Amino acid sequence: MNVRLTFLTAARSAPLLAERFDDDRPLDRAGWYEVQRAARALQPLGAAELRYCSPTRRSRDTGEALGLTPPAQPALRDCSMGRWSGATLAEVTAREPGAVDVWLGDPRAAPHGGESLLTFISRVGGWLDTRPVDDGGRIVAVAEPAVVRAALVYALKAPPATYWNINVSPLSTLELTGRAGRWSLSL
Repeated sequence: MNVRLTFLTAARSAPLLAERFDDDRPLDRAGWYEVQRAARALQPLGAAELRYCSPTRRSRDTGEALGLTPPAQPALRDCSMGRWSGATLAEVTAREPGAVDVWLGDPRAAPHGGESLLTFISRVGGWLDTRPVDDGGRIVAVAEPAVVRAALVYALKAPPATYWNINVSPLSTLELTGRAGRWSLSL
């Protein structure tokens, strides 16, 4: 028995360079426009029996705009960034360049006081592995790009450093099929 899970990346809420750690802003005008343009192509996701989303505002807004009305799932929250919350990567790099280097180089490190990359990937993977298995059943989860990257690293059993080499665009989809510990990527 397998589950079919489609991750849908939330629409944007700010230009990439203005993104902040633990950002909980709603969709901006461009994000709403992108959702409207993509709605027709994403319409089949509405057939999913189970629907979830990250607790961020832009994930919830994206799901609502598409008519999915997904409940927020705490396990799908973005990585906790501790004292770096609310800052951009450039701001943190200017203040703590050594800490940023440690964070980027060691998946077990959490110099910001939040979650390490490894803990984050494991949390998202734990959620993935507890999805109900029912052949033919479909699940959709609207999530932040970081959550989608973490799910992919976990599902493929890739080294944690792979996380930094995955680019996830707003409103992109990723489909995983399988069950706990045995996931396949469908492109």
